[in-house]
Amino acid sequence: MRSDNVKKGPERAPNRSLFYALGYTPEELERPLIGVVSAYSEIVPGHMNLDKLADAVKAGIRMAGGTPVLVPAIGVCDGIAMGHIGMKYSLASRELICDSVETMFMAHQLDGLVLVPNCDKIVPGMVMAAVRMNIPSIVCSGGPMMSGLVGGVETSLSKMFEAVGARKAGIIDDEGLLEYEQNVCPGCGSCSGMYTANSMNCLCEAIGIALPGNGTVPAVSSRRIMLAKHAGMAIMDLVEKDVKARDIINEKSIKNAIACDMALGCSSNSVLHLLAIAHEAGVSVDLNLFNEISQVTPNLCHLAPAGGTHMHDLDNAGGVPAVLAQLASKGLID
Repeated sequence: MRSDNVKKGPERAPNRSLFYALGYTPEELERPLIGVVSAYSEIVPGHMNLDKLADAVKAGIRMAGGTPVLVPAIGVCDGIAMGHIGMKYSLASRELICDSVETMFMAHQLDGLVLVPNCDKIVPGMVMAAVRMNIPSIVCSGGPMMSGLVGGVETSLSKMFEAVGARKAGIIDDEGLLEYEQNVCPGCGSCSGMYTANSMNCLCEAIGIALPGNGTVPAVSSRRIMLAKHAGMAIMDLVEKDVKARDIINEKSIKNAIACDMALGCSSNSVLHLLAIAHEAGVSVDLNLFNEISQVTPNLCHLAPAGGTHMHDLDNAGGVPAVLAQLASKGLID
């Protein structure tokens, strides 16, 4: 085990003493140490439930014979950062997240990682770290927000920006704007349309680094807790079999993800994130490949902001596995 570097032999007695200071038992130190990288905070709606999800992941790891080790990650809410100087920090945070995951993993010599992100730059940042270090890893996202309801119509964050324009144009009044701002985002989860966060969480399924349901099971569903427990169990299987991130994320699976991207009508930001992930994985990908795959792949879904449906609707229709099944039936994925 990689973690033997910090826990085996007389030379590592000082290291072990620090583990004992944390309350770990000798029995726990005999097992693989699995990092659970949680982006939990109280500033990002998509992250406000990650403490409970990380606990479920830890339960799954213990059930499968591992010792979970919770470590933190930062995350920016792109919506709150929008419209002011904070916008300059969002994309740059992706690299900070990637570097910090690498730092925590390498400094403490963990045996595998369960990545617990949500929202725009956090998901790709964590995946970039996994393929950069080429370690056993699995993603378990926080899940999408439910859609809101305004005037009996399902709404999401994109409608909020349209409402601002409507208010400035005099189409709605202050009371109408208030109805939108208090109802479009009803609770925890990544914003309910096919924006960047949900795009990347779905593409984690398509590329193979996350379990089915990662992209679409609602944040408020008990199935999300079950998924987290299964992710905790799955990482132990990956560690035992020494299945690393680059065994999963390779040229073929990246092409599959791009095809799924086109079928879902994902955020255009998915292009720059997939390119960054491919770069860290040592796979050469350029924009021409996106164009080539786009020309032969049908756009099967019209989720908000491209249409009136939301992530829970996609989940009810079978989620990413259903989309991949359609693509496979036409020979559009490997």
